[in-house]
Amino acid sequence: AEFPPLQSLDSLPNNLPQQVTSFIGREKEVAEVKALFGKSRLVTLAGSGGSGKTRLALQAAAEMLDGSCDGVWLVELAALSDPSLVPQSVASVLGLKEEPGKSLTQTLTERLKSKHLLMVLDNCEHLLNACAQLADTLLRNCPRVLILATSREGLGVSGEQTYRVPSLTLPDPKRDTTAESLTHFEAVRLFIERAQLQQPGFVITNENASALAAVCYRLDGIPLAIELAAARVRSMSVQDVNVRLDQRFRLLTGGSRTALPRQQTLRSLIDWSYDLLNGAEKALLCRLAVFSGGWTLEAAEKVCSGEPVEEWETLDLLTSLVDKSLAAVEPAGQTVRYRLLETVRQYARDRLRETGEIEDWRGRHLDYFVCLGEEAEPHLTGAEQQMWLERLQAEQDNLRAVLEWAAGDPGRQEAGLRLAGAVWRFWDVRGYWSEARAWLSVLLAENHGGQDRTSRANALNGAGRLATHQGDYPAARILYEESLSIHRELGERRGVANSLHNLGIVAYYQGDTRAARALHEESLAIMRDVGDRQGIASSLNNMGDVAYRQGDYPAARGLYQEGLSIRRQLGDRRGIAGLLNNLGNVAIEQGDYSAARVIYEESLAIGRELGDIRGISGLLTNLGLVAYYQGDTPVARALHEESLAIMRELGDKRGIALSLNNLGLVADYHGDYAAVRALHMESLSIQREIGDRWGMAWSLEGLAAALSELADVARGARLWGAAEQLRELVASPLPPADRIRVEVAVTAGRAALGDDAAFEGAWQEGRAMTMEQALEYALEDPDISIKIKR
Repeated sequence: AEFPPLQSLDSLPNNLPQQVTSFIGREKEVAEVKALFGKSRLVTLAGSGGSGKTRLALQAAAEMLDGSCDGVWLVELAALSDPSLVPQSVASVLGLKEEPGKSLTQTLTERLKSKHLLMVLDNCEHLLNACAQLADTLLRNCPRVLILATSREGLGVSGEQTYRVPSLTLPDPKRDTTAESLTHFEAVRLFIERAQLQQPGFVITNENASALAAVCYRLDGIPLAIELAAARVRSMSVQDVNVRLDQRFRLLTGGSRTALPRQQTLRSLIDWSYDLLNGAEKALLCRLAVFSGGWTLEAAEKVCSGEPVEEWETLDLLTSLVDKSLAAVEPAGQTVRYRLLETVRQYARDRLRETGEIEDWRGRHLDYFVCLGEEAEPHLTGAEQQMWLERLQAEQDNLRAVLEWAAGDPGRQEAGLRLAGAVWRFWDVRGYWSEARAWLSVLLAENHGGQDRTSRANALNGAGRLATHQGDYPAARILYEESLSIHRELGERRGVANSLHNLGIVAYYQGDTRAARALHEESLAIMRDVGDRQGIASSLNNMGDVAYRQGDYPAARGLYQEGLSIRRQLGDRRGIAGLLNNLGNVAIEQGDYSAARVIYEESLAIGRELGDIRGISGLLTNLGLVAYYQGDTPVARALHEESLAIMRELGDKRGIALSLNNLGLVADYHGDYAAVRALHMESLSIQREIGDRWGMAWSLEGLAAALSELADVARGARLWGAAEQLRELVASPLPPADRIRVEVAVTAGRAALGDDAAFEGAWQEGRAMTMEQALEYALEDPDISIKIKR
């Protein structure tokens, strides 16, 4: 009963990293930082680079887990260079995505209003304004959110408590020192432990105690500086380290250790450490500064080799930098990634800039990732897609860095376009839609007359696919048509087929099934002619979609099954999941709900395996429909709400509208017609925006049923008539299960009005409306008496 509960990072919601070295001292500082949250909800740990801000923040955060019921979340900002991506980084850590019509900051604010959590913003100094604006917004609108920031200076936000991170406790080298007395000081304890990692037999003795005290004192108790010095014990004595400090730093002039600012002190230490490197080590360290967010051994070999660094010796040189605490190793699944401490990376980048060669090595960095992206491209739809998705995810910061540089350099824009055109499927699967569209838009605009027309056409297709997902069909059509024109001009038949395929998808989503079928048939013929099995499977799938929408379920099943057979032969897991989903749709429409559930669950397992966010959301929707048709409305509502949340995060307007309609079905089942009306009106507004005529018909029908139940039967009849006319226009009849539901609602509405002639007249008025007139009429908010039928 006297023991406090054990604190385990695994038992409470958080993403704090498990530390591989011990936390030395700082008990007083941790207690003071925690106490400051009694005065303010924003505490900023300020200090120079290497002063231990991050480690202190992580320790304090870990000790505050028990008081944060919604978790403690670390947002690492060191790899970012674009201030606009600060909200994206926070959202990614919290698992939140964009919502249509809202900024990410608005989304974060709304989702965190009721949360009780601690957010750790690490390394804010280079993004100070963006971090300050986000922190201020969250603090003003989210009363139980706490923020712990680390920066070289305060954020300057009202109510902020700035805590200056002190040096580790230090001995006074002017006094007589012994091995026993020195171990009470934090700086000495840190030096000893880190030295023992390099040389297990290292111990403090009365012979080296004085030199050790001097080293810690001269390094001002800065943790990173002490760790770098301790790493030298592998090749020299503490006394030698102390001598070298005399020669290089000259920290104590006039007896005042505050004569030099800490940043200059740290740079002096890195200068000294840098001077101890041989020529090849120096060259490699500087060249590694072009990476952002880490790198693999292969990347270092390809990017950084060249006189005096031989490719074959990169591993040995990298290991040496790790040994000297200038680089760090991070296990990442079955591979290993490396990174530079941020302070060291900035130092190395400055050194590289001084050589006048930084543009050359940044060019090598860009070229490597262009090659990597183009190597990944064919695998993003094949049997190895999961491995390649994970690999590109690990390189996201590097992709951002090279694209930012390429976009701003006219000589590199074409290479940037090649990269963006190669990796857009990665962005698509992982839900980076808005960011991806932004990169593609910039690069396409800047490289309109480039020589590499094929890359431009590929990038146009990628940008069009992302626009399609976000319901921006007019933009998608323009992008696809330009891509088609380029492929025709170059005589690239496979490219022509892909563009036709994509234009067919736009036509399908906009309800023009006749045009969609023609485009897919033309695409399929070309794919068969050139022997593109992946393309054949895609065209079969799309033609199955058209048949499904037109109510020809046997034809749809046949097309889907033929496509699935090809996908299985190719090992295309995402393609398999998509076709299984479509076969589940057919099973639902034919009333075989048990079979549909089994098929959907197989597809969902693949989607989760791949991290296919949009695919997961769609399958949750479909499983929700199965639950609805089987009468399990609580499960149906939960699944549709989960799907809606994901679609809002992705900014998938069509998916949002679909989920709203499905929630309308559940509300209708429970007789909550006011909710039904609100859900279908929101959905209809989105479908009008994106031009989804098939979805409009469904929303009009749902809205008509709700209005009929809310004592506005004539209005409902007009909307039923308008929906009927719209379905005829797009050649998309009601599926059987929905037809029964609509017929029941229409019969009830006709009986409620009690005047068949009036009901039929209103119906015909709706049929006579243009689509735009029907939408205007449906979205009006008349002042009517809402009386739910009991």
